Amino acid sequence: MEENKKLQIEESIVEALKTVYDPEIPVNIYDLGLIYKVDYHEEDGTLDVDMTLTAPGCPLADYIVEDVRQKLVAIEGVTSAVVNLVFEPEWTQDMMSEEAKADLGFL
Repeated sequence: MEENKKLQIEESIVEALKTVYDPEIPVNIYDLGLIYKVDYHEEDGTLDVDMTLTAPGCPLADYIVEDVRQKLVAIEGVTSAVVNLVFEPEWTQDMMSEEAKADLGFL
């Protein structure tokens, strides 16, 4: 795969992740720092994502994970996406982008 195409797909992945929100927080999961790992395998188009939640007992965990998966498989060049919910390391507010901190009044 040419480098430009891979870069476009990786940009599309970030854009897609930025459209997913925890319904209780008005900031997308990417800027919240909930995405720990994104591995795109260009040879077969598969995607492995490790993500966490702001709280392990989140009642909407299944909804959020499925929303992430559906938006990722809709990207041209992605054949399948496995979204792993992990809790190590534990999420903290320090993982948020500066923009997210400002949006939530932490700056």
